[in-house]
Amino acid sequence: MCGIFGAFGFDANDSSFRGKAIALSKRIRHRGPDWSGVKQYKNNILCHERLAIVGVDSGAQPLTNADESVILAVNGEIYNHVSLRKLLKKKHDFQTHSDCEVILYLYEEMGTDFVGLLDGMFSFILYDTKKDLYIAARDPIGITTLYQGWRYSDNSVWFASEMKSLHDECDRVIAFPPGHFYTSESGKTTRYYNPTWFNHVEEAFPPENRPAPVQTLKEELEMYGALRTTLEMSVKKRLMSDVPFGVLLSGGLDSSLTSSIAMRIMHEQESSTDDDDAKSAVSHASAWPRLHSFSIGLKGSPDLAAARRAADFLKTVHHEYTFTVQEGLDSINDVIWHLETYDVTTIRASTPMWLLSRKIKAMGVKMVLSGEGADEVYAGYLYFHAAPTAQALHHECISRIQNLHTSDCLRANKSTMAWGLEARVPFLDKAFLDVSMNQIPPERKVSGEKSAYGQQMEKHVVRMAFDVHQLRALQKKAGVTKPSDLSNPAYFIADDVLPYLPDEILWRQKEQFSDGVGYSWIDGLKDNAEKAVSDQEFDRVKEGWLYKDDAPTTKEGVWYRRAFEKLFPQRACLESVVRWIPRKDWGCSEDPSGRAQKAHNAAYESIKPAEEPETSKGNEHNSGASEGSKKKKNKKKNAKGDESTTTAKKVKV
Repeated sequence: MCGIFGAFGFDANDSSFRGKAIALSKRIRHRGPDWSGVKQYKNNILCHERLAIVGVDSGAQPLTNADESVILAVNGEIYNHVSLRKLLKKKHDFQTHSDCEVILYLYEEMGTDFVGLLDGMFSFILYDTKKDLYIAARDPIGITTLYQGWRYSDNSVWFASEMKSLHDECDRVIAFPPGHFYTSESGKTTRYYNPTWFNHVEEAFPPENRPAPVQTLKEELEMYGALRTTLEMSVKKRLMSDVPFGVLLSGGLDSSLTSSIAMRIMHEQESSTDDDDAKSAVSHASAWPRLHSFSIGLKGSPDLAAARRAADFLKTVHHEYTFTVQEGLDSINDVIWHLETYDVTTIRASTPMWLLSRKIKAMGVKMVLSGEGADEVYAGYLYFHAAPTAQALHHECISRIQNLHTSDCLRANKSTMAWGLEARVPFLDKAFLDVSMNQIPPERKVSGEKSAYGQQMEKHVVRMAFDVHQLRALQKKAGVTKPSDLSNPAYFIADDVLPYLPDEILWRQKEQFSDGVGYSWIDGLKDNAEKAVSDQEFDRVKEGWLYKDDAPTTKEGVWYRRAFEKLFPQRACLESVVRWIPRKDWGCSEDPSGRAQKAHNAAYESIKPAEEPETSKGNEHNSGASEGSKKKKNKKKNAKGDESTTTAKKVKV
């Protein structure tokens, strides 16, 4: 990723504007410390701050076509750039090895129709000097950040990767909507990403009282196979890199799975079934023989212990970092400056990630894989246990995915890019989202007492898709003995397929990142807020005197809001901020911490059962619901590092 800045139609008599634009672009140079570029045509200018990851030797931006009539600045990666080149009907003289250059020629041949063909994470601005036309676009989910601003004095339109480049100059600033493009020709912002599952809320799908779908064992295997192979392909595409890369490994399910898949891919040869883009990505990844993993937490935190176990199993070169509560508190203002939000849960989770990113970049690593998105797609947050119906849960998943750009994507992007580190998120791949939202019955995502399949643990379907022992047992029960017995041979789990993860990681209960780094982190934030915000000030907030719009409801929220407004005092800055709060109408606590949800402590009494012999028999339509044959003794460390030995109860999962 990089940093982009553009201003169009500014006062043509302002001879100092180029210098001003460079200064505004410099505010986001942390996103791209490798090189800076500027292209100006009359009263239109594009600036680029480059983080060189692909095409390092030749991909400086802004890019131009042969006669320099089209100028392009891109932030992000286009994973299918090899395939897109084959769609071009004319011969083009590619001047760089950049994956983004193909956008220039797609535009020349297709106009704005090409935007929906892009597979990647991206924000870009493009200016056509001959037509005096500019367009801007953002990736389908909003993995990359992009803001749009308007200055009324000269009717100019501005774009930037971060709000800090716009807020001093623009009268209005918004977060550019994901899955849309803007064109100056019409002055309209148009949605280009509109998958069928976006319409499920309007269509009231699934019907509220429908019985849970009954799947045959073979259909169940097909479901798990589609999920698994699509995620594997997503990870494979994201290994496209000409520089050292690594994985963020918290020891939770999501980051551990992406790490496991990446490790497998790096040790395998290109598959004959791979498309050209996947083959290109694997060939890039093979240049880096060792996979490095990174984790952070307070001393003795749950995540550090789990990450250590996962790294040991995967044989990564693991780097473990600790921070203190005071170091985190000292960083809050810097974190808010980079995040450009006052959302409580985003700031809580971003601070450790921001600290870790600095350590990673200091090692020379420029790109990491991360597990963001899985909890939104598969109802992984513990408050989802309170969903009244499968329909309500599914619709909440859709809403959370559509708003990821205001929370987890914003956190993952800005926390890492604050130090020039790029985070890639395989769980938000377009193909994976389609499988997850269309092919996986919403009822399969329900956990706890409401689960029709007896699934106690969240994201059960994801865990099952990568549990090779249970899948082989299921294949045996279904009479599936060879790859051709399934619609896609890749769905078959052969006898020599090794486990993806140890059971204690694959079936580890969800810990939100801000909790998993150590419970005293959130406790420390709350304690500091009590000192920073007086009862008198908080009473004024509750009475509506201090904040007329989007008033905080806790002292911690007041602390962050006060810091935000000191850094971004313009009223225009408030429009792009969205606060996330769990569903109070479901009876959930307003505190976004996973520990505040009822399912947290209850779930610690339940773990995945001991592995069944592959000859065991289970419910024909619920292979994952059978109990283990024995109890496990589990040694676990609490957030403060205290060790206790507990006996796990046998439960269905």
